[in-house]
Formats: sequence, structure tokens, C-alpha cells
Amino acid sequence: MAASKPQTIPHHIAIVMDGNGRWATRRFLPRVAGHKQGVESLRRCVKACVDRGVRVLTVFAFSSENWNRPPEEVSGLMDLMVGALAREVPKLGRDGVQLRFVGERGGLSPKMVKGLIDAESATAMNDRLVLNVCFNYGGRWDIAQAAAKLAERGEPLTELNLDRAMALAHVPDPDLFIRTGGEQRLSNFLLWQSAYAELFFSDKLWPEFDEAALDEGIAAFQNRERRFGKTSAQVTTNARSRQTA
Repeated sequence: MAASKPQTIPHHIAIVMDGNGRWATRRFLPRVAGHKQGVESLRRCVKACVDRGVRVLTVFAFSSENWNRPPEEVSGLMDLMVGALAREVPKLGRDGVQLRFVGERGGLSPKMVKGLIDAESATAMNDRLVLNVCFNYGGRWDIAQAAAKLAERGEPLTELNLDRAMALAHVPDPDLFIRTGGEQRLSNFLLWQSAYAELFFSDKLWPEFDEAALDEGIAAFQNRERRFGKTSAQVTTNARSRQTA
């Protein structure tokens, strides 16, 4: 009888948390109400990742393009972030979650920037899960800022140097890329880092995304063959060699 395939938990999961506004609109609520409910979903997702042994979770909280949304929605999102920091950071600290905020901070208020820095400092020693919150982030911005860093340092523009200068250089690239809300596009999220990520698209709106939906994405990941340019035969041979080593 053939040995069963080992079920690997993705080390790093990245999520585009899409559908908050549509969730609220369908309930005749203001869009900000959907974002508030989205915070609850993120809380569930963080706990589920910790319980399942995921080591890194990266979420798209506010893109550089989101500034183009109605001013009242943008203002509500900023207020929501400030409030969430005050409420969630102590609990995340107790749960062993290290917070990292990734994105351009130049356009944020001094109060917001201080809140991000304080949250990172308060959770810096935690090691159960790294939670990267991409806020005022864009994948093209990330590549451009990495190239600018290298130019400023006088370093050659190589793939390795660029990789080390990216905003998420502190963690491995994502293994599993999830997008909720039924859309099937990257939307300028982790363009460099997702080169070999397995993509999973869920029809659930983000406020509806629960542990079962996360497990569905993980199960899809476990059924993929990750070849990284190799043939299936090479992947199978290497896997057998690791099992017998």
C-alpha cells in the first residue's frame, strides 16, 4: 500500500481581505460597518493560523490605491485602525503574535505612525506568528522602493539584492495566496513575493471568512504539486529522498 502524502501546513499565508464593503451594502449598512466586521474576521483568522501552525500571516489592510475611495470611508478606515491597535495589541501580545506594519508611512498622520511603531515595539519579542499588516502598501511601490534603496547604497541591481531590499525581506515568500470576495486578481499585492505562491480564490466575502474557509484554502494548497521549475519526476524523487534520509 502506498504511503500517504504528508500534509504540509503552509509556512506563510497571504490574504487579500476583499468584500467588506459589499458585505455591508447587502445589509443596508454603511461600508465602514463592513470594515469593522472585517476586523472580527481577521481576529478569527489570526487565532486559526496560530492553532494550525502557520508561522507567517500577511494581510492587505489598505492599499495605496484605496486613497481614491470616498473621503468618509478613508477617514473611517483610519479611525478603525487606531481603535484596533488600542484594543488588539495587548491580546495579540498575550497570544505570541508579532506585529509588523508594511507600507509607505509618509502619507499617514503622526498619531497613526506612532501607533504603528508602538505596536511593533510592544510585540517585537513574540514568536508564535508574525502578522504583517500591509497598510498604505502596493506591490509596485514595494519594488520601486527596493530599487531606490539599492541605488542610494550604490549596490548593483540584482535579483538577490532586490529581494533583500523588499519590504517583507524579514519573512520567507508566501506559500499560499488567498483572495476572498469572488474576485480573481492580485490587485497590486505582493507582486514580487508571490512569484511561486499557490493561488486560492474564495467566493466568501471577508467578513464571512471563517476557520472552515481557511481550512479549505489550506487543503487546496496541500493538493498542489509545487515544482519550482522542476519536473514532477524530480519533485517525487526529492520527496522520497527526504523521507528516507
